[in-house]
Amino acid sequence: MAEATGPQESVDQQALDESVTFTSELIRIDTTNRGDGDCRERPAAEYVAERLAAAGLEPALLERTPGRTNVVARIPGTDPSADALLVHGHLDVVPAEAADWTVHPFSGEVRDGVVWGRGAIDMKNMDAMVLAVVRAWARAGVRPRRDIVIAYTADEEASADDGSGFLADRHAALFEGCTEGISESGAFTFHAGPDLPLYPIAAGERGTAWLKLTAHGKAGHGSKVNRANAVSALAAAVSRIGEHEWPVRLTPTVRAALTEIAALHGIHPDPDAPGFDVDELLGKLGPAADLVAPTVRNSSNPTMLDAGYKVNVIPGHATAFIDGRMVPGGEDEFHATLDRLTGPDVDWEFHHREVPLTAPVDSPTFAKLRAAIERFDPAGHTVPYCMSGGTDAKQFSRLGITGYGFSPLKLPVGFDYQALFHGVDERVPVDALHFGVRVLDHYLRTA
Repeated sequence: MAEATGPQESVDQQALDESVTFTSELIRIDTTNRGDGDCRERPAAEYVAERLAAAGLEPALLERTPGRTNVVARIPGTDPSADALLVHGHLDVVPAEAADWTVHPFSGEVRDGVVWGRGAIDMKNMDAMVLAVVRAWARAGVRPRRDIVIAYTADEEASADDGSGFLADRHAALFEGCTEGISESGAFTFHAGPDLPLYPIAAGERGTAWLKLTAHGKAGHGSKVNRANAVSALAAAVSRIGEHEWPVRLTPTVRAALTEIAALHGIHPDPDAPGFDVDELLGKLGPAADLVAPTVRNSSNPTMLDAGYKVNVIPGHATAFIDGRMVPGGEDEFHATLDRLTGPDVDWEFHHREVPLTAPVDSPTFAKLRAAIERFDPAGHTVPYCMSGGTDAKQFSRLGITGYGFSPLKLPVGFDYQALFHGVDERVPVDALHFGVRVLDHYLRTA
């Protein structure tokens, strides 16, 4: 097989068609992850493994729990001295209520140039595009410069214990040489205004801090005075947490995002200047502020409450859950603040915790990611940003892999990409998939 690093594409019409077909057919394989182990990714894993094998690869199917299947395959590069690149996507999806949808969420219907269904954006589209590129390379006799490890994972929409966590902990050898990775939630068109299409490339993630709060008190009759009421103590703590104003903490990625997006609006801020007000700046950035606002500080949102079993019985304990997120470098502050906000009568613990991530935006890799987008949309403006949530990159970071969010899609004006994550009527334009295949082909060949 010959190396192809020039400007020519490896993408043919079959690759474009397959990106649509694979997206649709993967959507039809219901891999709903309801949490607590209620999911079965194996049919989707077998689907992608069969097509990887047909492209001459040797995919490994790996499970920690029966039915929770991951697929890993390696494409040898032409430069054995080069670091390897990880390309990963998850096979599971969040639940969908069919009654709420315009089309059935697991139909994979292609209508009016759009593929509909759960996973069309998050993230069976990326799974399909990568699969289409790999198969196009096999037909054209193309090899990338560096080794590329392809990983299709289970359980990303829950704990990742059966997916990337399992792979990182138990199968690290499969990722030997990988120093960087790309995956979801970046390089999509964000229309920030008339003739201002942005392509935010993720170079960081806030850390996950899902918390369980427990208040212990004195059980008793609801008609009696009770100064040790667990529900009252818990409610007060939850209220303090929900109302807390977290201070601004700007990471290098967020600083770069602010300055680059502001410059495109004709504003040139100095985040280090005395009196700099990030919220005032965000107010001047219009829709683009949505890319940055969730990541300028830690956050803590109460999401669940559980207490009591009868209206006239004061329970002996009460629990609540908080969705907390930590900016890179903000973990110690988060921990200390929760100690203070919960107070002496409420205990708290991490129900689920994953580290925040940051990746350099001045690296050769980020420059190549920019170039790949701008090659196929010269009018687009690539900018760095930090994801407010998290991906499998957190688990793969245990192996020393620096992660970027890069699943390219060129989207029309009015298409709200971010609202479709876990939303109703999730869908992706066919043209966007074609664009993504071309961008991925170019980047992965030359990375």
